[in-house]
Amino acid sequence: MATLGNIVFYANDPQALSDFWSGVFGYPPQRFEGEFREMLLAGGLSEDDLGKRALAESPDGSGPRLFFHHADGPKTGRNRVHLDVQAVHGRRPTDEELDAEKDRLVALGATVVRLIDQKWGPATEHYYQLRDPEGNEFCLQ
Repeated sequence: MATLGNIVFYANDPQALSDFWSGVFGYPPQRFEGEFREMLLAGGLSEDDLGKRALAESPDGSGPRLFFHHADGPKTGRNRVHLDVQAVHGRRPTDEELDAEKDRLVALGATVVRLIDQKWGPATEHYYQLRDPEGNEFCLQ
């Protein structure tokens, strides 16, 4: 049975985008430093390779691991896949909680595209569509 390894983003600035998403999920910022860096270099990666990649992961492995790789060109068009980020764990947020989390993500560098507040059949949809600092769409629900 397959399991999820990384969620990969192509980025103009992999480290800056890693720092943004680390902030979204409350992960500590991560750098290729010290013993880890030496191991990667000894394994055949170059300084240039390390400068074109970054990582965001929870220290205990409990959340998604995000990997960032330098893009060959700017992002064009809409994402075909996006992340849905939960404003609170295990339940729907109140309007105040959703707005507070939206404000926190905007302070980290996200931009608001729009607020979705509509019915989808019997279900209520109430969430924000946002973009990360490099324009990748994601939803905050």
